Amino acid sequence: MTSSTLTTPRGPGRIVRLAVTALLVVWFALPFLPLVLWAFADGWSFPSPLPTAWGVQGIQDALGFGLLPGFARSVLLGLVVAAIATPLGALAARALTFGTVPFPRTISALLLAPIALPPFAAVLGVNVLLLRAYIPPIIGVVVVLVVLALPYTTFVMRTAYGGHDLSYEEEARLLGAAPAQVLRRVHLPMIAPALARAAFLAFLVAWSDYIVTVIVGGGELVTLPLIVAGAAAGLGNDAAVAVMSLGAVIPPVLLLLAVLAVGGSGRATGKRRPSSDLPNTISAAPSPHPTTSGASA
Repeated sequence: MTSSTLTTPRGPGRIVRLAVTALLVVWFALPFLPLVLWAFADGWSFPSPLPTAWGVQGIQDALGFGLLPGFARSVLLGLVVAAIATPLGALAARALTFGTVPFPRTISALLLAPIALPPFAAVLGVNVLLLRAYIPPIIGVVVVLVVLALPYTTFVMRTAYGGHDLSYEEEARLLGAAPAQVLRRVHLPMIAPALARAAFLAFLVAWSDYIVTVIVGGGELVTLPLIVAGAAAGLGNDAAVAVMSLGAVIPPVLLLLAVLAVGGSGRATGKRRPSSDLPNTISAAPSPHPTTSGASA
């Protein structure tokens, strides 16, 4: 199969795209170069452009300051918030998109309210309510972060549902698929890239949070951002701070690559038809568009 001349990238255009991509990579990677140098610098005195002494003392100090436990707590918190906020955002977006809730504009404004409110003032007010309700601090942190992540997950999923074709689900139900099969084999594969993007944003909200964890957590949940902020403010150990800062960058980068991979596979496969493990009537049934066959006949 030969590609069309209209879709085949030409030489100069491809070179320009590659150059722009390389510049963007350098632009985003350049700020991390000093962190990498500091992470392995046992000594770095002015005016030397490179560390004067190399070593792993910064890594040892970072481990001593609680890098690994804080890293694990942050990852767990991000996963929990993403696991809760993503399906809630998808349900809200589906209901708002297909008009199954009253006053959709009012509800949309309420869902977007956490973004408009000043975070510090909002968290202080919510913290008073949580304390009076005797909600444990860790659960309170999760609840507040889920609320803060909902605007992002809802917006992403609403954009996805705006172009979602319900005819595929209706076709599967008409051909005998159970609701669980429609959800698992038709609906979820079609919105998987959007779900990945929404989960990524929800994870970032929890991963990078500082205010909610400090105020609502009350010191019971010490995550990596708290450790990095405390080390940068009071230790004076640049190498250890650099190591912990690099550790804070790794999960978002890996998740971003995973999201791009899921999005690429979704675009490559296109919209998916009902799978082969649906009832036999689906695979044996004729085309759901008889008018096309009639027209061709």
